[in-house]
Amino acid sequence: MENISIRPARPDELAAVAALRWEWLVENGSQDLGEPGAFLRHFVAWARENAGTHRCIVLVRDDRVIGMAWLAVVQRVPTPRAPRRASGDLQCVYVVPEARDGGLGGRLIRAVLDGARELGLERVTVHSSPRAVPAYARSGFQESPRLLQAQLARG
Repeated sequence: MENISIRPARPDELAAVAALRWEWLVENGSQDLGEPGAFLRHFVAWARENAGTHRCIVLVRDDRVIGMAWLAVVQRVPTPRAPRRASGDLQCVYVVPEARDGGLGGRLIRAVLDGARELGLERVTVHSSPRAVPAYARSGFQESPRLLQAQLARG
């Protein structure tokens, strides 16, 4: 049995998480990324500054971070029946290529959804690549005729 754990990222793991984000960008054909070291430092600082709204869950095998997922929590406008409301957006789900297709990505997604339930979030959205749609569907995501988006910038 593999020594796998899925848990919130520790502060000392943020550099490894930043490296996964870099890998994701390179794997998906991003160009003109600049120098990796500068990005990694910026990413770690960003993660620390945004820890209140962006929660990172990591997939760890034998003390090595091999996957990540982020839950961005957004406060929503209150209603009389729900004075405290929030929704989430699942972001940057990534598992290293050699660990894919064994169900680990699904476990990571479900761990984020479990955390969202614990926070009492109304819903969680995700912007998926075509390849990952089946994994999200297996975890309970569905298309919605009411959830619309306006593409403003590419990032």
